[in-house]
Amino acid sequence: MKKRITAVLVLAFAAVLMLGALAGCKKRDGDAFKYWNADAPALKTLVDYVEAVTDPKSASFIPEEDRIAAFDMDGTLMGELFPTYLEYYMLAWRILKDPTCTPDEEMLEVGRALRDGALDKSYSEDMPMQHAIQAARAYAGMTLGEFSDFVTEILLREADGFTGMTYGECFYLPMVEVVEYLQANGFKCYVCSGSDRFICRTFIEGMLDIPYENIIGMDVRLAATGQGDEAGLDYVYRLTDDVVRTDELLIKNLKTNKVLQIAQEIGRQPVLSFGNSSGDVAMHNYTIGNNVYKSAAFMLIADNETLDYGDAKKAAQLREKWESSGYHVISMADDWKTIYGENVVKTGTFRWMEELAEPETEQ
Repeated sequence: MKKRITAVLVLAFAAVLMLGALAGCKKRDGDAFKYWNADAPALKTLVDYVEAVTDPKSASFIPEEDRIAAFDMDGTLMGELFPTYLEYYMLAWRILKDPTCTPDEEMLEVGRALRDGALDKSYSEDMPMQHAIQAARAYAGMTLGEFSDFVTEILLREADGFTGMTYGECFYLPMVEVVEYLQANGFKCYVCSGSDRFICRTFIEGMLDIPYENIIGMDVRLAATGQGDEAGLDYVYRLTDDVVRTDELLIKNLKTNKVLQIAQEIGRQPVLSFGNSSGDVAMHNYTIGNNVYKSAAFMLIADNETLDYGDAKKAAQLREKWESSGYHVISMADDWKTIYGENVVKTGTFRWMEELAEPETEQ
């Protein structure tokens, strides 16, 4: 308990520093976007949109209850290229290094693949599902508090490939401004991520003012500690019970699954959506297709090779693809003044393989 309280306090202190830097944001003017270049086309599009839909005299006016904005997390609100998804690092650490985990060969195979494929991006096409299945197994039996402690401990570590930033601080500051700007203008912001819902909850807590109930993600079945094989309709939760994760994957929240989860959990069609990859295309199309309100979708492209691990050539191809699909493109290189802040430096080197090396292989 003491360990968790200390970790949460550290994250809270970091959050205060970040949010304090953004405290001067105003509702509509340019001061709300000090991390954006003033001439960024995507920013102008967003501001023009918000001003139109929040003006009661405008034909595009949207009532507050229908001002729904959906955000992907990895690569949209925070970094994912140091050198790979944070969720992949967490699972690789859990399988290969955590002494409280006893992986079988199937789990070890995925853990090693996560480690060995990160630096050269050589993951198999089915890695997202392999990861989801083994993550459900690797964290099974943890209470939600224990899982939050595990995630928090990872978030306090220095982000690989950078100096001056922990994993818990790797938010894109310009996108933090977007969330706060929309909230100041009556939008309800949701996170709809392919990452585990409870990872997202722990990650965002204190960094963005998005409540737990507005966070949608990959889900596993939960159970009471004393429930065993009994069905939830047959078992009565006891005073001594706790809620634990099971090894049963319910949904990998990518592509059309994002649409279905939004429809089921929010019950309203978003009018704005923000993403960065093919996993967000379905959510974007749901947002801008057959919408009774003026709507827009934005795609981030990772084209900044100086401050982050972007790929300008690939990003140029994605820009053409996303624009032809009717999405507005946010360029991390052209539209933003900074990504993580002035004190964060990209090193170009990784401790990945060394950190995740198994003791048995070193003997």
